Amino acid sequence: MAPIVHGLEAKYSGKIDFYFLDADDPATQVFQQQFGFRVQPEFYLVNGKGEVMQQWVGAVSAETLETAFAQVLAP
Repeated sequence: MAPIVHGLEAKYSGKIDFYFLDADDPATQVFQQQFGFRVQPEFYLVNGKGEVMQQWVGAVSAETLETAFAQVLAP
């Protein structure tokens, strides 16, 4: 998933912020609890208020993520 996500990160630079959390890092426990993290990989589309708009568990295609991005970025 890393190559797909990093490719999307480059493509949407300046439009969408990407954050990566290491599930094994105790410093991320607060975020894991807040979002209900279960397994890796897990993806969240979060709005500016910190609300989860969409969540995916497991591998996800670039097309699926880009469809969600387009809905959020649409005027």
